[in-house]
Amino acid sequence: MPASVHAVLVLRPDGRTPAALHLTRTLAALDGQQRRIDALTIILCGTDPALTELAARSGAESVITAPASTRFAAAVALAGPRLTGDAVWLLAQDTAPEPDALSRLAGALELSPSVALVGPKLVRWDDRSQIVSLGVSMTPLGRTVGLADNELDQGQHDAQEDALGVDVRGILVRTEVWRALGGLDPALVGADEGLDLGIRARLAGHRVATVPQALVAAAGDGVAGAPSPLSAQRIRRRAYAERTAQLHRRLVYAAGPAWVFVWLAILPTAVWRTVLHLLAKHPSLVGIEWAASAVAFVRVGAVARARGRIRRSRTTSWAQLASLRVGYGQLRRRFDSESDDIPQAGADRPRDELRFFSGGGAWLVLAGAVLAVVAFPALLAWPVLGGGALEPLRATVGQLWADAAYGMRATGLDTTGPADPFAAVIAVVGSLWPGNPSRALVLLWICALPLAALGGWFLATRLTERPLLRIVGGASWMLAPTFLVALTDGRPTGVLVHLLLPWLFYAGSVAHRSWSAAGVASLLFAAVAACAPSLAPALLVLWAVAIILVIVSRRGDGVTRLIWVIVPALAAFGPLVWHRIREGDLLALLADPGVVWAGPQVAADSVGRSLLAAGFPTSDPAGWSAFLGGAPTWWVPLLSVPLALLALIAPLTPRWMSGVVLLLVAVLGIGTAVGAVGISVSSAQSEVVALWAGSALSLAWLGATGGAIVALDARIVPRLRPLRVLSATIVIAAVVVLAIPALTASARDATTLTNGPQSTLPAYVAAEGRDDADVGTIALTPQNSGGVSTQIIWGGSETIGGQSTIDATRAVPGPQDQQIADLTADLVTSSGDDVVQRLSSAGVSFVLLGTAADPESEAARALRLSAVTALDQRDWLDAVGLTAKGQLWRVVDETQPRARADASVRAVSQWVTALQLIVVAAALLLAVPTRSTRREARRSSRIVGPSWQETS
Repeated sequence: MPASVHAVLVLRPDGRTPAALHLTRTLAALDGQQRRIDALTIILCGTDPALTELAARSGAESVITAPASTRFAAAVALAGPRLTGDAVWLLAQDTAPEPDALSRLAGALELSPSVALVGPKLVRWDDRSQIVSLGVSMTPLGRTVGLADNELDQGQHDAQEDALGVDVRGILVRTEVWRALGGLDPALVGADEGLDLGIRARLAGHRVATVPQALVAAAGDGVAGAPSPLSAQRIRRRAYAERTAQLHRRLVYAAGPAWVFVWLAILPTAVWRTVLHLLAKHPSLVGIEWAASAVAFVRVGAVARARGRIRRSRTTSWAQLASLRVGYGQLRRRFDSESDDIPQAGADRPRDELRFFSGGGAWLVLAGAVLAVVAFPALLAWPVLGGGALEPLRATVGQLWADAAYGMRATGLDTTGPADPFAAVIAVVGSLWPGNPSRALVLLWICALPLAALGGWFLATRLTERPLLRIVGGASWMLAPTFLVALTDGRPTGVLVHLLLPWLFYAGSVAHRSWSAAGVASLLFAAVAACAPSLAPALLVLWAVAIILVIVSRRGDGVTRLIWVIVPALAAFGPLVWHRIREGDLLALLADPGVVWAGPQVAADSVGRSLLAAGFPTSDPAGWSAFLGGAPTWWVPLLSVPLALLALIAPLTPRWMSGVVLLLVAVLGIGTAVGAVGISVSSAQSEVVALWAGSALSLAWLGATGGAIVALDARIVPRLRPLRVLSATIVIAAVVVLAIPALTASARDATTLTNGPQSTLPAYVAAEGRDDADVGTIALTPQNSGGVSTQIIWGGSETIGGQSTIDATRAVPGPQDQQIADLTADLVTSSGDDVVQRLSSAGVSFVLLGTAADPESEAARALRLSAVTALDQRDWLDAVGLTAKGQLWRVVDETQPRARADASVRAVSQWVTALQLIVVAAALLLAVPTRSTRREARRSSRIVGPSWQETS
């Protein structure tokens, strides 16, 4: 047994429990030791009157004060010059040894002279039957593995002796070894200090042992060791300390010059581990990973000093430690031995099966597919979809994604700025058919009805378990009037919003439960806002309501996940918002993306707003006026009444909270639609176009459909149950009647959809611009009012993704507009002899003169004829001839390449694109389901809010 033992006790006034309470018990335990300590040195980190008084009464040979930020390793080093005993006992304020702990530890050192340090069995402060730590090892790559952490003490480890390392709290180490090893490594920032000391002791030829019979109670609240995970802040501190220590030890333990390669791999490893953290749904660890990596990367001096200490004391090889490490097979077996039993959603109600096939969901989707073929049979043969707000897509996937990036826009002379987020949505759609991206839009139209049925059915699974009501939800969503109008009128934004909204509800309603749902919801939120920016205010209101409900009902658990939901949308819209702020035109952020097209829509008057309240985005309710040849249609809005009445009843049911929220969704949708028809921020040629209200009505229809399902799902007495079936039948019958005109529009030739065109420009231009996005065409269109509309198009065609709200919403002419106006005036008149040279220097290769909208006015015809004469007289223009798109001329002179953005704009583009890609990649990684997320999902009910079975 060592002749004398010098105890070093480190205090710090922090933690969840007052340090004085822990210190009182620790000092009493030291006084009660069977084998008395010979000297006690106390290091007080920080100032605390209670600790100072207790330390003064402790009988310590000295009390050393240090700053509050001093870590355990540095604090123990302060006592180095005062050490007098044969052994050093390291303690903290929250480590209270049992009466026989020191005698057992000292006895272990006496029995085996080869043992340099011994560690006790650390048990919980308030429960000695729970093991906190008993021996520490590591994997080949340096991951720390506790050999008995958090186990119930049943004596199963009492025969264990040899260990690679031990927890630093309560270890007893020979003083001569302590000095030879240089004490604890301060670069470990509070984690793995005992493990590192044990490894260095073994490399110096000594043994490290555990003494399971020596018990020391540890609260995990003091300065020694990693903090106990009792709060989110302490969990983050612990994770940072452990990762920093692991990286530091990996650098220190690397053989020879190999540590340089390990050092160079720190940052790439951080990238890889970021991906793994996001896949594992631990985004809070991403910042910790980068902070720890940055610290380890810059602390080359600390690594050199630690390697020097090992080099001076080492007498044996690393191979001697191999048998004490934990292999990955052993680690895997430990994880696999954990119970995989999955708790159910409730003690008396297990989570129901999805029953997609047995519950009628598959049949509903199949019916939607058949209905799509019957309603739009011609689309099966069309390669490109045209009409309405439809245009071709870019010829290649690369061009699609180029349109989605910050930089030069596909229209305008040299327009540079942020892309509309909708361009990224179009790029995703087009990428589904890489060989011919325009074909993907045709397939979207063909699959729209079954996809809507699928989305509506899954939406209903969040509200009910009844197969009938799920079918009602799917059918109602598939046959929604605003959706069918968007299909027949050719509005891609309206179609996409309607297809995405139910999935946003499906994922967003449980986004507070898991990171996987939050990741999916964040991407869908961004996509919906990109397709219909006018919906963003309503979506933000619902997002804020969700946060409030989570704070009230779950005490904030899940708020971080809900906050993430809007992050991808902020990244997508950030550049455009900044551009609008600089222009002072924030209202233009609401502009509908894509092709600006007025199309049929309700007027901004009382009649129009009444139709919007009934769910109809056009003045012809559901197309019945045209279907009946002008017969009275006053009865058509009444078909929406059953759904509306059930939605109003929902807040009166036992699931009143769900009913209130869904009613709020409907009100916000109708309110947004009513406001949208009165806002005009875009223009097409000489026509001002109001916002499309149909997307907002899709949101309102979602709220009404959901509310109706909640009302029908309410528990009723058995004799009234036939009323549920009757009500559901009435709702389905009503929406089927509403859908008849739209579903027969193609057969009646009452739809704006057309076959193509392959390009909005003549075939001659399309052929040259297919693979070269820098082929420029100036398109001149006489207006019936007497003016000329001019547009400069780059590439082989105007495209949906190439449109820019920056151009469509410009209210005040800028220098570029003045330049285009001068070019137009010189082209259509005989003035401006150098106009063709100016075109070629700007990169424009073709001049296209179109025709005014039918019926062509005399003023427009006269202007067109005079423009033809002026253009034919130009020496440097070669007449290609009359095409289906208008008369075409080619610039004979060699055309200069299109002007490029300057270096500063390119740099901004690269940074903006990189940031957006990082955010989207993070959302995608969070969205990927894992076994643990699926297991967690099965612990919760699929239904949002209590179901009827749980309501008495």
